[in-house]
Amino acid sequence: MPNVRLRDVAERAGVSVRTVSNVVNDFAHVAPATRERVHRAIDELGYRPNFAARQLRQGRTGVISLVVAEIDSPYFAELASVVVRVAESRGWDVHIDQTDGDPDRERRMLSGPLGQQVDGVIFSPWALAPAELTQRAPSTPLVVLGERQAHGQVDHVAVDNVAAAHAATAHLIDSGRQHIVAVGLQPHLSNETALLRQRGYHRALAAAGRSPDPRREIAVERLHRSDGAQAVARLLQDGTTFDSLFCFTDQLALGAIRALADQGLKVPDDVAVVGFDDIEDGRYAVPSLSTVAPDKRQIAEVALQLLEHRIQDPAAPVVDFVAAHELLIRQSSSPVTINPRDAGVS
Repeated sequence: MPNVRLRDVAERAGVSVRTVSNVVNDFAHVAPATRERVHRAIDELGYRPNFAARQLRQGRTGVISLVVAEIDSPYFAELASVVVRVAESRGWDVHIDQTDGDPDRERRMLSGPLGQQVDGVIFSPWALAPAELTQRAPSTPLVVLGERQAHGQVDHVAVDNVAAAHAATAHLIDSGRQHIVAVGLQPHLSNETALLRQRGYHRALAAAGRSPDPRREIAVERLHRSDGAQAVARLLQDGTTFDSLFCFTDQLALGAIRALADQGLKVPDDVAVVGFDDIEDGRYAVPSLSTVAPDKRQIAEVALQLLEHRIQDPAAPVVDFVAAHELLIRQSSSPVTINPRDAGVS
């Protein structure tokens, strides 16, 4: 039925227009049986709420901004896809932009796209220090992704990077690996995520009675496949002994696996590899990639819930939400029989 109106739904359900409006807007104090009858009429008629009119009445644009470092990063692309779908169910369109980790661009994007008004911003910073996240237009609601240290000033959603990195490293230790390399440090950025994953790596080593070795902590310029391949090349060139890699992203891990194969080294027989992000490419790689899987759906849903709450109540207490994660053991780190005397590539 074209151009279905609230009145049409009300007539089909046998209720008033106001009751239909209350159900559509999810107001309380509607009897369950009445609510079910209205929803049945909505489904039968194919009614779609006019979000634009509602937003106009509320003084909202119906547009939010999602700002990430790299749109072409598989992790951010997958996350953005979930954000768009969940936002649509809440009546929002999503403007997506990238910063390339450039601090000046991140500062400009804190309040949304230049010259455009948005209802709020979901922002994943790479370069900005946490204190700078509050230096924005105070009228623009903000939810930060990824940075665990927001000083309690900004609503924020992240996985527990320390616990996740600890679990990945402990898995390699429990599998009998003796020389575990961490790939993904970024000292040139104010990137709290890399530091936290390094901390989890250190804690797992300490729990096993091992000490960190600076030769087995590899800094990278970016978090791409080429950086992972270059990290392996440096390890081999320097003669560093290693039998496993904990890579701070799946892209790094996939690049490392290719570089190992190019040198005739087998994964996991010679070198075990674990990544972080659970991107689709890793599931179909040969061998399939072991990884830490953040709950992307939960991250998107909670970020949008916090943003909507912040829009409705700017003075509400700040929320710091820790999203779920899971360590997925696949072929790239399957346990193999290792002779401790011979362990490691050098």
